[in-house]
Amino acid sequence: MASTALGSIERRFEASNIDNRRVRHIPAPRRESAHLSRQKTLSNAEVRDPSLLVRAIKRWVDVAAASVALLLLLPLVIAIAVAVKLESKGPVLFRQFRYGRCGKLFRIYKFRTMYVDAGDLSGVRQTMRDDPRVTPIGRFLRRTNLDELPQLVNIVKGEMSLVGPRPQVPGQLAGGMKYEYLVPYYFERHMMRPGLTGLAQINDCRGSTAEPQQAIARIDFDLDYIERWSLVLDFKIIARTIIGEFILGRRGGY
Repeated sequence: MASTALGSIERRFEASNIDNRRVRHIPAPRRESAHLSRQKTLSNAEVRDPSLLVRAIKRWVDVAAASVALLLLLPLVIAIAVAVKLESKGPVLFRQFRYGRCGKLFRIYKFRTMYVDAGDLSGVRQTMRDDPRVTPIGRFLRRTNLDELPQLVNIVKGEMSLVGPRPQVPGQLAGGMKYEYLVPYYFERHMMRPGLTGLAQINDCRGSTAEPQQAIARIDFDLDYIERWSLVLDFKIIARTIIGEFILGRRGGY
């Protein structure tokens, strides 16, 4: 059963140009979640498949909400762009390849928060507290998550969704090693479009992945979402995100 499950996963990724050499490093077909206290084999980690209508509604909500948000937030977006441009030399936007649905790479958009000659396009080097690479305005944008606003464009383009696993860079480190080595079932999280927010983020699994248990828990939350997603769950996650960000003032990254 385990070999059948692994073969199924490899076939999924072959169709999406994922480097299958990484998938073959999976050493065991079982995952254990420190936060969800449940165990499932890889063969059970499948995308919930609602009707075509439900999936169409999810996409419509993504496009409509992102488009309206871009229009309403346009003055703020312009103000941030001007501030970033005036503070230090370099482009206003930071573009970086991230994993999308089925492992397809896409360019994610963010407001630039680092000095242009100190940035890390690979994304492997994580941002730490008081990181000297981050500009003063960039620190504010990261703390308030306003640097993520340009990803509304990614949503309109169909590369991202409002809700889903957060997109990560190829080769991202977790616990001092590649994520897929720490979490053997890591690539399963690419079965859905990545999101602007997700189940992991509202459960405080965000920011640095240097601590192994926190990194593992993040992926478990991602897969939990993938296995039981629905429009109701999406709206609950969006509501909790809005409450956390704008009412409770939850802090973002460093």
